[in-house]
Amino acid sequence: MKALLLAGALLAALDSDNALPALTPYAPIANMVGQVDAGRLQANVNRLVAFGTRNDFSERSSTPSHGVFGARDWIARQFEAVAAAAGGRMTVSLDTYMQTKTPRTPRAVQESSVIATLRGSEPGRVYIMSSHFDDCDGHCTDGAGTAPGADDNGSSVAAVLEAARVMAATRFRGTIVFACFDGEELGLWGSNHYARELAARHTPVLAVLNDDIIGNSVGGDGRSEPNVIRVFSQAVPSGADVARVNLVGSENDSPSRELSRFVAEVVPVYIPDFSVRQIYRADRFMRGGDQESFQDAGYAAAIRFVEAHENFTHQHQDVRVEDGVQYGDLPQFIDAQYLRRATQANVAALATLALGPAPPGSVQMPLRRLGYDTTLRWKPAAAAVSYEILWRATDAAQWEHARNVGNVTEATVSVSKDDDVIAVRSVDENGLRSPAVYPVAARE
Repeated sequence: MKALLLAGALLAALDSDNALPALTPYAPIANMVGQVDAGRLQANVNRLVAFGTRNDFSERSSTPSHGVFGARDWIARQFEAVAAAAGGRMTVSLDTYMQTKTPRTPRAVQESSVIATLRGSEPGRVYIMSSHFDDCDGHCTDGAGTAPGADDNGSSVAAVLEAARVMAATRFRGTIVFACFDGEELGLWGSNHYARELAARHTPVLAVLNDDIIGNSVGGDGRSEPNVIRVFSQAVPSGADVARVNLVGSENDSPSRELSRFVAEVVPVYIPDFSVRQIYRADRFMRGGDQESFQDAGYAAAIRFVEAHENFTHQHQDVRVEDGVQYGDLPQFIDAQYLRRATQANVAALATLALGPAPPGSVQMPLRRLGYDTTLRWKPAAAAVSYEILWRATDAAQWEHARNVGNVTEATVSVSKDDDVIAVRSVDENGLRSPAVYPVAARE
């Protein structure tokens, strides 16, 4: 009995001292991150601005060099050129439908998003990097006005195109979708249509990285943090049982929050002078983005990247000079080096997701009796060679401790489920980790 007590005390001490392991760069991912080119990003933003407007209601007047469908066709051609490096693994398609008139719009309008799919080797794993290519001046239903849309959201379209370019030649385990949506400005139309199509087909989307306004490094108030990007994440998933969430205290451990923590941990490994500021909010205050379409369709692991400080004189404004202030979303306000780092952050996270192991499945925390330790069990994950149990204080933003428990499907750690938040993640042979998975409580 004395030996058992001593062993238990030793295990508790080991568990309490297990710091989160430092991640190291994986060369194939570092190579892709290093290929991201600021000049190409700026050139693509400039080309999108040159279409004059990408307002939804310019679809009837679009030409190859002007309007929303001129821009759509150009984006599709860029993806088709990228696909040539993918050895037949990338396909490009349009998701087109007729959006009915709404109380905010003058008429029905045709929507047409551009979807490039890079097929992976393992079924059951789809990851999406998205943006929207429509834009908006001071009159969001004016298809005849000038709407440059450089930062909102030419910056993110350029990022998605560049990510596809540097990633296309790599063979990934998971399938990656590079999406440029139409219709975001008037109601998340394109992303909503596409997300619901995916849900109807039961497509296993494990993560959505949505980018919207990521190219400017100086805010309208003069503040600048050129080495920071914000990531917004939803707390309680759509359809969650609020009473159950309160019972187990999982309000800060939704799939969206775990994806945000994953990104915040991975990005500095590949971009040492760049960090993620996690914003625990679905989007900016009383505002929204395409990631919400996926959350509403049942894909809870969806986040949004946004520059650290926005300049509102360059968003949804008619181009003009007023009281000495230049209004309008013009390309001269893009910081190409900042946009490069924002794009690299996406590439690092997306490549780690799609090259690394799948997350453990059906994670449970069985409650058999009152006690001082915690047991987790799960189903094996594709490409995992071991698993790490993670824990942190309930008021900590990021995971603080980890214990590798080997290639098992159940493990116990001497950590109190009453005082700490506990989860599990997969580890592959290259040291790549999956996002953490918060357990479902199971009373036995």
